Amino acid sequence: MTLTAAPGRARQAAGWRPPATSYGLGLAVAGVAAAWGVHRLLPAVPLLTAAVVLGIGAAHLPGARGLVRGVCRAGLSLAGKRLMRLGIVLLGLKLSLNDVLGLGWATVAMVLGVVAATFCGTWWLGRRMGLRGDQPLLIATGYSICGASAIGAVSEVSDSDERDVATSVALVTLCGTLAIAVLPLLQHPLGLGDAAFGRWVGASVHDVGQVVATAQTAGPAALGDAVLVKLVRVALLAPLVAMLATSVRARGRVRRTEGGGGQEIGGQEAGGQGAGGQGAGGQEAKRRPPLVPLFVLGFLAMTALRSTDVLSTAVLDTAATAQELLLAAALFGLGSAVHLPSLTRTGARVAALGLCAWVVIAGASYGGVLLTT
Repeated sequence: MTLTAAPGRARQAAGWRPPATSYGLGLAVAGVAAAWGVHRLLPAVPLLTAAVVLGIGAAHLPGARGLVRGVCRAGLSLAGKRLMRLGIVLLGLKLSLNDVLGLGWATVAMVLGVVAATFCGTWWLGRRMGLRGDQPLLIATGYSICGASAIGAVSEVSDSDERDVATSVALVTLCGTLAIAVLPLLQHPLGLGDAAFGRWVGASVHDVGQVVATAQTAGPAALGDAVLVKLVRVALLAPLVAMLATSVRARGRVRRTEGGGGQEIGGQEAGGQGAGGQGAGGQEAKRRPPLVPLFVLGFLAMTALRSTDVLSTAVLDTAATAQELLLAAALFGLGSAVHLPSLTRTGARVAALGLCAWVVIAGASYGGVLLTT
């Protein structure tokens, strides 16, 4: 009779090791804990902003740099993608259709116009400036929708380079952080009441946490309107991602057609599936993103669930905490992918695009607020 070794002894005999991603995920958890500590000491600094900054710092500190680029890289990349998706799904619980309708159609139309002008203008200008890869698309998305969360969502369907994602997140986070200090100083010179100031902040500041930190300086009336207007922008994330996914699928079909998909070699279509396995065409089809990614469907489902008012305040508060922690871990992972020396080649152009986009969204939203007040 053959005896089977106990599972623990079998793993030990085989040299069992923890998954490769566990080290990076552990570092992301430590980064979130440190960011939470910073936020507690300095409440004006949002948790997500602190997480990005600490991730960038970890990637450049002599002691941690080797870990970030080596054994922890797989786990940090996983956090930047998978945890970002989960956080975006839970973000849907912050949005209720009844709250959006309560703003009035004029305000909703104003937000749509601001988002469209910012997205199209930033994307066009970034391409004219010759920025690399998907940076124009990602920066335009981050400025117009909801900061780093939107960048993470769009990068999933566009399969963007991690360095482009990290650079865009760093830029959007920096500008959103500056808004916390700059916009309150402009409220009275621009002649904005508290409620109007809140709508301006909600329409122009990137991340939800940054919106809260900025609007709360003008009191509860400003904060309430700011959050509602901001969540209308968040709601536009789903249709934007769906449109980009459709565009990516269409470009894939064009590339396969132009690549000679109709040519025949030995009686089979080039790029088709032969008897022995799957060809390039099948592999390309596998790579095509779904028309509506699952995490976007999850976001919409959570929004619909919130609109039913069946969830208790305790459940919503717990989900909000989980969402913020997940996004903080994801942003720490994205921040750790930033390599500051490599930014010197395009740093001036990226900064110029960020400044121009900031002026566009602040100016367009200010004009929209004046028209709808």
